[in-house]
Amino acid sequence: MGLSMDEQKAVERFRTQVVDPSQTQLVIVDFWAEWCGPCKALTPILEKVCAEYADKGVVLAKINVDEDKFIAEQFQVRSIPTVYAMFQGQPVADLTPARTESQLKGALDQILTQLPIGEAAEGGQKAPDIGELIAFADKLLADGEAEQAAQAFMQIGQMDNTRPEAFAGLIRALLAAGHKEQAQATYDALPPEMQAEAAVAQAYSALELAGPDVDDSELQALRAAAAERPADMDAQMAFAEAAFAAGVRDDAADVLLTMIEREAEWNEGAAKAKLLQIFEAVGLEDPWVSGQRRRLSLLLFG
Repeated sequence: MGLSMDEQKAVERFRTQVVDPSQTQLVIVDFWAEWCGPCKALTPILEKVCAEYADKGVVLAKINVDEDKFIAEQFQVRSIPTVYAMFQGQPVADLTPARTESQLKGALDQILTQLPIGEAAEGGQKAPDIGELIAFADKLLADGEAEQAAQAFMQIGQMDNTRPEAFAGLIRALLAAGHKEQAQATYDALPPEMQAEAAVAQAYSALELAGPDVDDSELQALRAAAAERPADMDAQMAFAEAAFAAGVRDDAADVLLTMIEREAEWNEGAAKAKLLQIFEAVGLEDPWVSGQRRRLSLLLFG
């Protein structure tokens, strides 16, 4: 695999300390270092809570980022302490924000109600609940942990390649992490019947809308052009597309709704079509979409 001897040893240690135990238990992985003050404050809390939850299938594994730099790099640890919950070889929750005993216990209680911790020990390996793993990956993505969510969705796809929501989640996570080319390659590699699934088609809509990267100066220039030329529909559309690609979806919706109000039939209804495409990309059940759809309905039907 092109790994050095030290990297191979690190992988084997991680397998022994984390991956193998996580097949039947919830392993709390604490990335720390000797010089880290916050780590020293968090360690006794982690040790105490994990000891109390041991009979529920929770164990603690500590990874020194100075000694196991390769493993820390694989998890893209940028600051410490960083704490993940691992089950059956993959991260299922980011526990880093849980810095108090009550916060940590609350997070563990929630996780333990959703995963078959310990059940895999009954009669050998037990297949994981893919739906629950997808839910955890979705939560990682919703919490802004796009890189970790992408890793989780990728592993889920390897475990079960029949779940369109897993591949849709992977495309979304890669897109959110800024890996547009990889997201496109993931979609292109799917068979036509999987691409036709609603969840995957929705994720692809988000990919189409992402467009090229737009930096802040470019976005501000397009914003200024749209403000200076309110009757220029091309300038309005250019800013709306860039705003959505840059994650400023409120501005994108405001501009498109204004375009519809001013000239709904411009370019064969392009503004409405673009807004509906945005709704599909975000998800029709999303609260933000529901609010914007109400605005569109009021505009069209009074």
